[in-house]
Amino acid sequence: MSMEAEKEKQDFIRNIVREDLSLGKNNGSIHTRFPPEPNGFLHIGHAKAICIDFGIAEEFGGKCNLRLDDTNPCKEDPIYVQAIEDDVRWLGFDWGPKLFHASDFFDQMFDCAVFLIRKGLAYVCDLNSEELRRTRGTLTEAGIESPFRSRSVDENLRLFNEMREGKYPEGSKTLRAKIDMANPNIIMRDPVMYRILFEAHHRTGDKWKIYPTYDWAHGLEDYFEGITHSICTLEFEIHRPLYDWFLENLELAQRPRQIEFARLNLAFTVMSKRKLLELVQGSYVKGWDDPRLPTIAGMRRRGYSPAAIRNFCDLIGVTKFNSLTDFALLEHCLREDLNKKAPRAMAVLNPIKLVFSNLPDGHVEWLDAINNPEDPSAGTRKVPFSKELYIDADDFREVPPPKYYRLSPGQEVRLRYAYVIKCLEIVKDPVTGEIKEIICSVDSDSKGGNTKDGRKIKGTIHWVSAPLSHCAELRLYEPLFKTEIPDDVPPGGDFKDNLNPDSLKIVKAFLEPSLAKQSPGTIFQFERVGYFCADKDSTPAMPVFNRAATLKDSWSKIENKQKTK
Repeated sequence: MSMEAEKEKQDFIRNIVREDLSLGKNNGSIHTRFPPEPNGFLHIGHAKAICIDFGIAEEFGGKCNLRLDDTNPCKEDPIYVQAIEDDVRWLGFDWGPKLFHASDFFDQMFDCAVFLIRKGLAYVCDLNSEELRRTRGTLTEAGIESPFRSRSVDENLRLFNEMREGKYPEGSKTLRAKIDMANPNIIMRDPVMYRILFEAHHRTGDKWKIYPTYDWAHGLEDYFEGITHSICTLEFEIHRPLYDWFLENLELAQRPRQIEFARLNLAFTVMSKRKLLELVQGSYVKGWDDPRLPTIAGMRRRGYSPAAIRNFCDLIGVTKFNSLTDFALLEHCLREDLNKKAPRAMAVLNPIKLVFSNLPDGHVEWLDAINNPEDPSAGTRKVPFSKELYIDADDFREVPPPKYYRLSPGQEVRLRYAYVIKCLEIVKDPVTGEIKEIICSVDSDSKGGNTKDGRKIKGTIHWVSAPLSHCAELRLYEPLFKTEIPDDVPPGGDFKDNLNPDSLKIVKAFLEPSLAKQSPGTIFQFERVGYFCADKDSTPAMPVFNRAATLKDSWSKIENKQKTK
């Protein structure tokens, strides 16, 4: 990493890492991990964590593990595991030759639990989940000690082994750490380490009848993997004393240093896997990769690029303070990236037909069109210009308003990459009065849009050939929720009450013929319309494109206003 690049990223986590490295801690190395639970698809908040965990390790010459915290087989699925791997790779990161799982360490975790039992620091408790909740206490009242807290070491060892063998019903016993039921941190009040679950695990099968809790497993996994810097979101700050207590009482050296940062909160969406799962299972959206969701899979399908997401994560930075990030910033990052990379094409969403009176029937002329003005190396493509074209209905006014520079009766306009044309006549349906077609003339001396006599043409519009265009389905997306904070509901309300009924609009459009067959994930800028991504639902007869973003950049306007203040 160059000195210039290092200076670009200054935040409290990187400063901690720099200090640790300068002091020679951990033999002058850094080893991080990204530890998702395989109980759902990753979302944009996880992308921030991925960029921090993998990015920091990469910047300082260290390693970053991908670890699946698979401690709850009731909610986990191999489909989620594969999706997580795909998402991390798609973002441009690599975890090396070995993928880690919590289940890799189940045997060592069991042995560690036995160690604490032998030290008198863990016991088998017969209280059920409701009794555990009632005896835990509150923020102002101490908890109540379990009547089973005084069991002998030998009895606890016997019961714990019998739990492992499946001799007791689910929910009938737990293994708890013996800490302090009066601790002001409720997390420290004899937390559960193991619970009985008769559930097959997607990796270990039926081997285990007990499974570790996340709190028990998390710190141990970091230790077993040799993690030096355990980077977590702020909600884990209150759990850090427990992780430290476990590792200290297990007498383990070289414990990882946990550092917490603020999670990403994005306006007009939810960042909870539980709520995202509720939307998927309730068919409020069409799967985990629905382009309206903030999942990485959904954003990829919509047309977001890895570079745009990584740049967004860099811009929002790393802080200790929770805040709400404007969705416009994310879209701004996408436009910044796609404007440089996306090839251009023309599409008409609300067509109205033009007919050129001075062209012969069947006339077709193939014209050169620039693929990307931001990238000269992208070259040009051929587009068919014919006697009949489609333009967008918004580009014509029978009675134009002041300063209207598009097509209107008696006025001229430039067709992108083609000619200057003039509106001669309007043909209407005699019954409905709707415009059927507009009769125009072509200035044959204005090829490329330049007039020979030097007259100035202020308006330029896009178009497609009527006989050679291809019909397609365009999916136009708006925010999934109609409020910035969907969870902000009155008592008794539900976040789903704030769903936006207009989050998806499907329209038919006419496209350049070259767009008829595009691989899913191919992204274009439809000139004057927006950025669109070919969808997996496409068929040869009906291509489908998802709108990734409009061309209007509200965030850029916000930035410019702030600069002028």
